[in-house]
Amino acid sequence: MSDWPEGRNGGPGERYGRGSASPRPESARAMPHVRRRPAPPQSPPHIPPQQGPGYEDGPGYDSGYNTGQVYGGGGQRGGGHGGGRGGDSGYVQPRPAPNWGRRLKVGVLSLVVVVLAVSVGTYFWADGKLKREVDLSKVIDRPSEGDGTNYLVVGSDSREGMTAEDKKKLHTGSAEGKRTDSMMILHDGSNGPTLISLPRDSNVEIPSFVGSESGKKFAGTGRQVKLNAAYAEDGPELLVRTVEFNTGLRIDHYVEIGFGGFAKIVDAIGGVEMDIPKAFKDKNSGADFQAGKQTLNGEQSLAFVRTRYAFAGSDLDRTKNQQKFLAALASQTATPSTILNPFKLYPTMGAGLDTLIVDKDMSLWSLGNMFFAMKGVTGGEGTSMNIPLTGQSVNGNLVWDKAKVKQLVEQLKNDEKVTVKGN
Repeated sequence: MSDWPEGRNGGPGERYGRGSASPRPESARAMPHVRRRPAPPQSPPHIPPQQGPGYEDGPGYDSGYNTGQVYGGGGQRGGGHGGGRGGDSGYVQPRPAPNWGRRLKVGVLSLVVVVLAVSVGTYFWADGKLKREVDLSKVIDRPSEGDGTNYLVVGSDSREGMTAEDKKKLHTGSAEGKRTDSMMILHDGSNGPTLISLPRDSNVEIPSFVGSESGKKFAGTGRQVKLNAAYAEDGPELLVRTVEFNTGLRIDHYVEIGFGGFAKIVDAIGGVEMDIPKAFKDKNSGADFQAGKQTLNGEQSLAFVRTRYAFAGSDLDRTKNQQKFLAALASQTATPSTILNPFKLYPTMGAGLDTLIVDKDMSLWSLGNMFFAMKGVTGGEGTSMNIPLTGQSVNGNLVWDKAKVKQLVEQLKNDEKVTVKGN
């Protein structure tokens, strides 16, 4: 009998035990076959493996190869089941489509704000440059107001701000003081603009007036002088008083520009194209032009409007050239290429406003209306003429046709279509 309890050492039913009592040696044990899982594939050398501590074989096994998907949960776009690490769903919220309607509104609003800011800034800049030096309230015994607006446009021979070199280049001479080189009435009304030149040699009567500086009243004595003498005697206020007295037409606004400013405006817009029908030359003004179309710079333009001795009609022919040139200047300045181009607009406005002298009641709006009315003269909307004349007086001055002048003034006052013909 064995000393070992059954089941512990070779007891019944136990083929193999710990210390068998059989005389034969114990045979080798048959071990069960263990199936091992294949080793996980190694990550490519250039891609960092995704497997690390905490990853185990089994469900959710990560091979370490990144396919470009977003990991972090078991959820799938458009459905699927969860179960990823950390409880993340893995769902990527799609980016909302751009609201083009809203963007367009914001863009348009921003543009409007910028345009308004620039416009307001330009207005105050230009308004600050205007030289409102003429006080029409000092003009006495004025005619009654009519329909439309009447501007007295004066070109003076002022050399203010010009250097000795400028005077030599522009052939202006060096005379002291100021004189009028051209005078025009521009009527802006519902029947189109009318531009009427007043020759500087016109024979007129100097009426009673109040001195612009002294405030003293001077009684009229019936003196007959050239029209430009009124300006030389007491400036713009007496010139307006003399024009109103001799025509019966009320002047609403006064505009004056000197030699230097005139030339700068032309240069700022790149010149003015003119069609000169006949060649002419004048040593006094510096004019030397061939016939045909050509673009005049500031120096040439000033020579063109000042020339009188080269023409048989002298001052009358000169006033016609002045009208033609001013209308062309206005027409070629009021174009999109100038107005919408700040590199041309601001130099042009600056050149004009720096030397422009106006009355105290002149606004930029009125000045703009005058400018576009001047443009309309050559656009087929208006009329240009010299004031009607009957001939010359004994002293050589030009005499107005009083009957025609009266008819012309009545048509302007009533804002009727002008039918009177001038010289």
